[in-house]
Amino acid sequence: MSRIGRPLLVLMLLPLVIASLLLSRCGDGGQSTPTPTKTPETSLVAATIAPPTATPLPPTDTPLPPSPMPMPEDTPTPLPSDTPTALAAAPEPTAAAPARTAAKAPPLAGNLCPLTGLPVDDPAKLERRPLAVKVSNSPQTRPQSGLANADMVFEHLAEGGITRFTALYLCQDAELIGSMRSARFIDLELPVMYKAILVFSGVSPGLVPKFKESGFRDRQLSPDPLWGEPGTYRVDIEGRAYEHTLFTDTGLLWLIATERGLNQRQELAGMTFSEEPPGGGEEASIAHIPYLISPVRYEYDAGREGWLRWIRDEPHSEASTGIQHAPANVVIVGAHHVETEIIEDSLGSRSIQIQLWGDGPALVLRQGKAYETRWVRSDPEDVLHIAYHDGTPFPLKPGQTWVQLTPLDMETVVQ
Repeated sequence: MSRIGRPLLVLMLLPLVIASLLLSRCGDGGQSTPTPTKTPETSLVAATIAPPTATPLPPTDTPLPPSPMPMPEDTPTPLPSDTPTALAAAPEPTAAAPARTAAKAPPLAGNLCPLTGLPVDDPAKLERRPLAVKVSNSPQTRPQSGLANADMVFEHLAEGGITRFTALYLCQDAELIGSMRSARFIDLELPVMYKAILVFSGVSPGLVPKFKESGFRDRQLSPDPLWGEPGTYRVDIEGRAYEHTLFTDTGLLWLIATERGLNQRQELAGMTFSEEPPGGGEEASIAHIPYLISPVRYEYDAGREGWLRWIRDEPHSEASTGIQHAPANVVIVGAHHVETEIIEDSLGSRSIQIQLWGDGPALVLRQGKAYETRWVRSDPEDVLHIAYHDGTPFPLKPGQTWVQLTPLDMETVVQ
């Protein structure tokens, strides 16, 4: 059983009690939304990442400490970054135990890709800079193009319960990537971690100054008039709205990077790989991640040695091939999520800051097993380290990795 805390029962039942009272007053004239049925928990393992005890964070203009501060086991540790740590109303735990650290994994030898552990077909590919491309997960844009060619894919909550992707490219080429959409708070962190060029459609007004003033401003490509950068284009697709027609490709992006003197090899050490699965772990064949709008399910396929991916019970596939995504590794990362004052859409949905610094709980799925681990990022320019609880690097299976960023109180069910 892998259980990392559990949500408060009272908070779970309160909305149902309120809804029941309202319906009783409305009589038969009102309409109610059916309550979704819950997956039976027979033979299921609930992996709930518990929320931390909260105290106020400093104002956004308060300088962050230059070194990690002692924090509880499952909470973030502030560190210098291009993003202010949090807003005035954001919670943060009180100090307790020191943040965990992970042993530094050495650079991979020879022609192995530092993001996948696989050999590259051309060593020259290791001499270029990674790309981080923002890809939509709206139902109108599925199936997307280019996700199958990414070395890593990060999925995160955007706002209003929807999710979005940041796809990382280094060792593979993609002829078409998209549909693309706007960047979010997390994209102030991922390009720093992977020394990447960020490619996106734009950002909400409240995030504009944060991106413009970031330390990687010269590595941002957006067609938004506030940027006016090349690197993207429109592809007319029958039945698809204009806002879902923005695309790019790796050949164009690396050409622009070369022209601007940005396309050099980057230090990306930190990930560890092994063909042989490590000892321990628990047998696992299915994992459910309950994102509100587009819940995700992974099912292990021994024939493909990967985790078949589903969204709302529909196979999630690559547009050009129709082949269902089946990453070699799925890493479910629990991190502190803070709703900010920044408005992202016309409905008034607020931007979410995902505090992916310090350390926190993680669940790794590889080769039909689930392993309780930790994620560690003790320096702004560190890639995301996955480690055992004693800090020893945890080996991923060579191949593509999908990282699922989840709130600390979101329950992942593994069967």
